[in-house]
Order: sequence, then structure tokens, then C-alpha cells
Amino acid sequence: MPEVPLDFPRAWVEFVNPADADEVFRCDLTWLTSSYHCIFGQGCAGIYSSSPDVGCCTLGAHFADEDDETRVAGYVDQLTPELWQQMPTGRKVKRSDWVEKDDEGERKTLVTEVGGQQACVFHNRVGFSGGAGCALHILALRQGAEPLETKPDVCWQLPLRRTFRDVERTDGSTYTEVSIGEYDRRGWGPGGHDLDWYCTGNPVAHAAPEPLYVTSRAELVALMGEAGYAELAEHCDEHVRSRSRLAIHPADPH
Repeated sequence: MPEVPLDFPRAWVEFVNPADADEVFRCDLTWLTSSYHCIFGQGCAGIYSSSPDVGCCTLGAHFADEDDETRVAGYVDQLTPELWQQMPTGRKVKRSDWVEKDDEGERKTLVTEVGGQQACVFHNRVGFSGGAGCALHILALRQGAEPLETKPDVCWQLPLRRTFRDVERTDGSTYTEVSIGEYDRRGWGPGGHDLDWYCTGNPVAHAAPEPLYVTSRAELVALMGEAGYAELAEHCDEHVRSRSRLAIHPADPH
């Protein structure tokens, strides 16, 4: 199915972070009340046609910072050959087995090629006995944990995008605006427009029985805190009940 246009009318809500008076959340209600869900292995065509089975993991994941990489390293140490297809055998796993630098010197997960398809080194390919998909994601599920605990920040945040902006009011006071919205193609930078396929604006990925703010509760709590999420959920509930035309993402079933 074709993707919907990137730009269309959206409904937003702004409210002060209940846990921090110096922050104001700005949240995309149209996106957060949509029926989007990840369809990896269930119709996902992959962002590049050359690697259709690896979803959005083709390029590897950049670490947000040193703490992000260190946290992931702790879970890499818990992986086993039964969970990680490309785990080195016969020796201790080294950081260089799964970390590389991009052309700008930024640290990210290593990209490898298996069966002619390039992807993050943690991506188990279709047919692997431990399960296709992210080994760190599989580890979390085996441990009864949330995948956001084991995966790089950028991986678990997608398809949610959090951005920060300093705002000065007309009276000279300031606050930090924290926006929570859709991680559309533009979230990938200029190269996002060159992706062969992308999910957030594609109707095939908008078939969840519950809205995104419910299915992504754990991720939203991690991004906003419990109190912030609780207020967001109230606004989302009210927005759904309003049945405003802005309450419906154009990729949702009509």
C-alpha cells in the first residue's frame, strides 16, 4: 500500500510536566491515538528492498551516549549462542565484535552481511533457531523484561520521537519543550526520503486493536515519567472520545 503524505493536519496537546515545572510536554494526539503497531515479520518490507527481511535494522543503531552503550554492553554479556546468531564462539565477546564507528566517528552497532542482506550484528536472520529479529529484544522477552531495557535507545524509541527545545515566553521566563511525536521518514535525516519503504505512514502497519499510547505505554513512561504518561493518557482518552477528524491518522482504517 502507498504511504500517506508526511504533512497533514494533526491535533497536539501541551501540558506542564507534573514532575518538573520547568518542562512542558507537547504531544501529537493524532499519532499517539493511531492504530500503528510494528509489523516486523508480519508484512514489514524493510527500509531497503535489498534487505527485505531485516526491517529497519539495516544501518545499525547509533548510541545516544556512553551510558547507552555501557547499558547495552551489560546485556550483550548475557547473550548466548542460542539467542544471538552471530555471537563469536570459543572466546569472550569483545566490544569490537559489535561496535563500530561511522564516517563521522560516532559509535554504533556493527553492520554485517548474512545471506546477502546487511543488518545490525544483533539481527538474527530468518530461519535462525533462536528466532528472527533482534537478539537483545529476544533476550528481554526471555527474561520477562521490557525490550527498552536491553536495546539501544534509538531502537526502542522508534516509532516515537522525542525532541527538546528551549522556549522563551513573552515575559522573559523560559521552559524546555519536550515534544513526543511520530518518528516519520524525516526522523532519519535527509536520507529518510530515500528509504524504499517505511512503516509509520503506511496503512498496513495501522491495524492494532488498541491505540499506540496504550501499546507503547512502557516506552512512553520511559520518555515522560509515570506522572507525565498518566496525564497524557487522560488527554488521549478524551481525544479518542471526541471523534474529531483530527483524532484519526490518515493511515488508520476509515
